Amino acid sequence: MNVILAGYNVDREVIEELKKNSPPRHDITPETLSASYARISRDPRPVDELRAEARAEVERARRSNRNIIFKMGHHSVAEHAVFNFDIIGASRLALEEIEKFRLCSYTEKSQRYIALKEDFVVPEEVKRSGKKEIFTKTIKAQNTLYHKLYKKLCPYFFEKNKELAEDAKKHSILDGWAKEDARYIVSLATEGQLGMTINARNLEFLIRRFASKKLAELRELNSKIYSLAKEVAPSIILFTDPNDFDSKTYEELEEKARFLLESSRRSKREVRLVDFTPEADTKLIASLLHTSSSLSFEECFKKAKAIKPNQKKDILMLAFKYMEFYDAALREFEYVSLTFDLIVSASCFAQLKRHRMTTQTAQKYNPELDVTIPPSIEEVGARKEFMEMIEKTNHVFSILKESIDYGAEYVLTNAHRRRVLLSVNAREFYHISRLREDATAQWDIQALVGKMSHLVKEAMPLTFSLIGGKDVYPEIYEKIFTKPPKFFPPKFFT
Repeated sequence: MNVILAGYNVDREVIEELKKNSPPRHDITPETLSASYARISRDPRPVDELRAEARAEVERARRSNRNIIFKMGHHSVAEHAVFNFDIIGASRLALEEIEKFRLCSYTEKSQRYIALKEDFVVPEEVKRSGKKEIFTKTIKAQNTLYHKLYKKLCPYFFEKNKELAEDAKKHSILDGWAKEDARYIVSLATEGQLGMTINARNLEFLIRRFASKKLAELRELNSKIYSLAKEVAPSIILFTDPNDFDSKTYEELEEKARFLLESSRRSKREVRLVDFTPEADTKLIASLLHTSSSLSFEECFKKAKAIKPNQKKDILMLAFKYMEFYDAALREFEYVSLTFDLIVSASCFAQLKRHRMTTQTAQKYNPELDVTIPPSIEEVGARKEFMEMIEKTNHVFSILKESIDYGAEYVLTNAHRRRVLLSVNAREFYHISRLREDATAQWDIQALVGKMSHLVKEAMPLTFSLIGGKDVYPEIYEKIFTKPPKFFPPKFFT
């Protein structure tokens, strides 16, 4: 066996410095990796020889990429080329659109940990509508209130958590809580920044999708990303033109929905489990029996259905017996599915969307769904001025909606809410619960996932025997097995 490190991400500034200090060369492109890896299936030579040949003949490698991707339809070879992008000064609204592409990696500037300044995007749609002045005035008023709330909330959290306040090392935690609650009043126009890692196949998909977007900010972002990627790797990003599928499908569905649903009653229940696998506990047990035997799934399901409740529990307990707080549930848990209809704030959605292995579709932000007010805002007596700002924001939103078809939502705040339909398998929901029900999780998503967990435990009690935040995992485990787990989660607050 021979294992070779074929390549790895290197900062572009380093690459440019190396290019300056070396003879001219044309093989500094990830296309050579795509071309050489594409040939593995039909060329018997060692892959390091294929890579050497691709580097020596870059234009031939590019022709090969185009043929394989365009003529043969093998887009997967583009996944071997990886890009890193710094995205600076994009709005919170635009960053949400970027992060819809699930098979990529993102790290975003956090409004929870970094004090916000006055930076915000004024969208082209607002400028063209002649409403720039009222838009800007509203955003500035929101930002002023943010700083005012932050100053009120800091002493509140220090006073409420005196034990933590005694330790200077914990002051950043308390300060962060003040920032994260104050940010509920800032807008979706607030500038942020993002580090994105993406392979060429997904990059092509992003570029094509954004080319059809109605928001000018997304089209501008798309143009900049495409020009940078095309310069480095023109042969593996091919299908980039706007198309009717991306530009018209949802638009026409929205029109049809408006006609069909105009008189329907709107529920405001925040968490509903609207669909789940029938006989989920039995199906999970059948899946575990299937993996552990030579029987068909149909036979395993019949057996799982016939066995006694205590036998079902015994099988599930074996699946949990050696699980530690950091372990993912067994792969068989993915055969159990759950679908939730949720109403969440923009702040909550910012965290929920990070769970990219779920299926999420979201409606537009809608002032009719009310807003989420942090409990701390109520407790420092700031509810009145918070809601006055929300009412002003809603008024400006309605003015903008009369003038522009797209972009009015930039003025809405992190407190405003939207509906999200979320489908998740049981294995992934364990991960979400461990992370988001933990004591260190942000209160909004912690409350949301807590309600979701309550519903799933009612629907399939055996499957979710060990559900809960990682901080209480030892307690849950010991209750079932009458002994503690081997490893305990770290104590964040001590």
